[in-house]
Amino acid sequence: MLSAAVAMVNRTGLTVSLDHISFEDVIREADVSRSAVYRRWPYKDLFLSDLVKELAHGAAPEIIRDEVEMIRSVVAEHADWLGHPELRHNLVVELFRRLSLLDFEAVCESAGWRTYLALHATFIGLSDGALREQVRTALAESEQDRIGRITQAWGQLATLFGYRLRPEFGTSFQTVATLLTATLHGLVIMAMAAPGIVTDRAKASPFGAATMQEWSLPALGAACIASAFLEPDPAFEWNDERLADIHQVLNDWAAAES
Repeated sequence: MLSAAVAMVNRTGLTVSLDHISFEDVIREADVSRSAVYRRWPYKDLFLSDLVKELAHGAAPEIIRDEVEMIRSVVAEHADWLGHPELRHNLVVELFRRLSLLDFEAVCESAGWRTYLALHATFIGLSDGALREQVRTALAESEQDRIGRITQAWGQLATLFGYRLRPEFGTSFQTVATLLTATLHGLVIMAMAAPGIVTDRAKASPFGAATMQEWSLPALGAACIASAFLEPDPAFEWNDERLADIHQVLNDWAAAES
């Protein structure tokens, strides 16, 4: 029986469904007329198809507010580092270290992430070709929107702190954002079965950091990508206006999320 079942799964792939969603429970929760609901969705499967598309449009969980507060905290702790190139580099490395772990832990604990992961599994297992394509498109749009915002944020921060993309790569911040996102997602998936990814720390001072600190695997992975693509901009000059710009950008991000 087990061998036969494994062979069946290997032929079709293991699927995730929404069969646990009770249509009647949703009607009660929404507090709407049953007759109106059944006029709109005569069958539960039609409602579940629309639900999958609706969830797909809102996929890729956000954690912007906590990131902004983390950047503010690090800048406030090391404000005196900003005016010196080497110390400013230490601050940027510290941002890599802290933000990467913050993002990783937030995604690991997020119900939105579990939905995001299940949506991809559900999409793969959909038998309706037209619905599968609609869900694929919605997931792609959601992912592109998230990566677009990460791209913009990294571009702004790099410019503010005096960094640029290494010209020999001939690439863009979108490439950096895509690789960072893929690395984070891969580590989160692996952490479900390998908890050491969450807890392991290395005492190190990588990427030119001035002091030994505890580095998580997500921080090392993200910092490796960032340091490979970024370099100090030789045309950059630090002044008080730059500091004001950093605070203004962070205030704008916080206001956008409130």
